[in-house]
Amino acid sequence: MRIFLTGATGFIGSALVPELIQAGHQVIGLTRSDAGARALIDAGAEPHRGTLEEPEGLRNGAAKADGVIHAAFDHDFTRFAENCEKDRCAITALGAALAGSDRPLIITSGTGMGGGQHGEPATEDVFNASHPNPRIVSELTGQALLQEGINVSVVRLPQVHNPFKQGLIGPLIDVAREKGVVAYVGDGSNRWPAGHLSDVARLYRLALEARERGARYHAVGEEGISSREIAEALGRGLELPAISIAPEEAAAHFGWLGMFVGLDMPASSAWTQARLDWHPTGPTLIADLDEARYRK
Repeated sequence: MRIFLTGATGFIGSALVPELIQAGHQVIGLTRSDAGARALIDAGAEPHRGTLEEPEGLRNGAAKADGVIHAAFDHDFTRFAENCEKDRCAITALGAALAGSDRPLIITSGTGMGGGQHGEPATEDVFNASHPNPRIVSELTGQALLQEGINVSVVRLPQVHNPFKQGLIGPLIDVAREKGVVAYVGDGSNRWPAGHLSDVARLYRLALEARERGARYHAVGEEGISSREIAEALGRGLELPAISIAPEEAAAHFGWLGMFVGLDMPASSAWTQARLDWHPTGPTLIADLDEARYRK
């Protein structure tokens, strides 16, 4: 298949390109820069110049492909709601190029969109259209396209990690360096799910190849690692103390991260693993944090 991949030079996209090519697919990768185009050519992919802000370029890229993986997202969380709206426009443009066909479109969301009740792990069968997280707009847009006959499925991400990058933990490291401590909220028992980058890339490929309309997949290798355990691992690497702070202090201490740090967000991938015969094998989040290089 010829696959149009947004976010092709990003953290996940850079792992997805070789994953797709090694499986026999051709990759058309979205890039906004000359450097990105050269990186894609060196990786064996075809560059397609454009940005998330240019719907026509997205439509043109998708139109010449047999399937689309939309892995790009603007991770400036100080403008989170605005960037979720940008994602809605991008998904709409990609879907328009696939109208009237069965070509698959894989979009991206977060495992929190499948959040359960009373601390239960998020599951793939939960879709709460009134979820307060602005990222729900991505799944709402995909659902609208699905109702129009477009073959849409969703990969929901946890904290995706390797020794060099770990989702929202990267900004946590910046805060810790600034404050001189690694903080967690309350007793630190709230949990974050995680998935190793190599496992996540493989799941995107399997989801694309499955072509299952309306499916939601969880790229989760670990259901939940406590925030205290994460803070203690960061403390070891940064040689800083890990301390507890009160919930009411979170916003002042963490800034925009304050909306996330105290959340309990465990997530299951049991259905995904059974459905796609996908079994995570990558290192754990704590293992990658212990392998990380913290010195600037």
